[in-house]
Amino acid sequence: MADTRHIAFKKARDVDVARLLVVAPNFKKRLSGVTSTIIQLLPLQAQRFPIASLGAGLPNFVPRMRWSQVFGLLKRPEGRAFRIWHARRNVEMIGGILLRDVFRAPMKLVFTSAAQRDHKPFTKWLIRRMDAVIATSARSGSFLHVPHTVIRHGVDLSGFVPAEDRGAAVAEAGFAEQRLIGCFGRVREQKGTDLFVAAMIALLPRYPGWTAVITGRVTDDNRAFADGLEAQIAAAGLSERISFLGEVPDIKPWYQRVSLYVAPSRNEGFGLTPLEAMASGAAVVASDAGAYAEMIVPGATGAVVPAGDGAALLRAIQVYLDDPALAEAHGLKALAHARATFPLEGEADAIQAVYERLWQGATS
Repeated sequence: MADTRHIAFKKARDVDVARLLVVAPNFKKRLSGVTSTIIQLLPLQAQRFPIASLGAGLPNFVPRMRWSQVFGLLKRPEGRAFRIWHARRNVEMIGGILLRDVFRAPMKLVFTSAAQRDHKPFTKWLIRRMDAVIATSARSGSFLHVPHTVIRHGVDLSGFVPAEDRGAAVAEAGFAEQRLIGCFGRVREQKGTDLFVAAMIALLPRYPGWTAVITGRVTDDNRAFADGLEAQIAAAGLSERISFLGEVPDIKPWYQRVSLYVAPSRNEGFGLTPLEAMASGAAVVASDAGAYAEMIVPGATGAVVPAGDGAALLRAIQVYLDDPALAEAHGLKALAHARATFPLEGEADAIQAVYERLWQGATS
């Protein structure tokens, strides 16, 4: 078994590279789904074995080594014949290949793929050089042409929890006596924000008890897109009913406030937001992008519609606006489903099993 001694990493200087068994690089400064996965997983994994990230854009509670410590990876770790380099992006696979094959670091390479498309030739070349490959869903695994293990992402059930009193939480946010419909994430066409706005413009005038809230970063290249949506909302006279909140410091309270969460992405890697909403007790209407269809039980925890189909999205949402009690019932079932099927600990267990197989001499 792996060394499960816990290292209480607080800052990069706390990492003892000699004992480090796993490196999970993060070579992207901007927050992304991959970065969110690392932020959630590594503190939990660090309770089981010595692990650290390498890169920027991570909070201090995530174990992280310094770039100056990379040379320490050229030596064997204590108690193991090699370390594991767990990449989640092409550039991180390249870094691992350089360390293993050029600098002869005692290292095995693991890659997690969330892509929902056929990989480009260079990516395929990189993947073939991995020692183990993980797919985040059966759908993403279908695009891989190498042996792989399907490990779906989990959700932090200690962080994402239902509100003790949703009505009070909604009132605290300034939406007293309203039910909220949420759509969270980056505001852009890929995420289907325009499909959500169109559905809300069509539906909300008929349902005065519901209000829509949209959160998420608007990058410079999507500013015109977001401004256009806000202009449509203003023209419809719904600026008080469809609120753009921008990037919020903590998304968890907003999940607690929504009775219905909508994930209308046109395309996605995995997509964590429906799981976060379910763990917070909300029913979910989602497209079949990413792994959404593998998360939701139609007719029990929510609904799944074809990606990019605005009419189908509207119809699925309307079912819940017509029957708020159904939204509450499906939200309770979604909570139970998330807790039973998608705990973060389950993802950590499955990833550790892949590491163990490598350490024990298996290759897949």
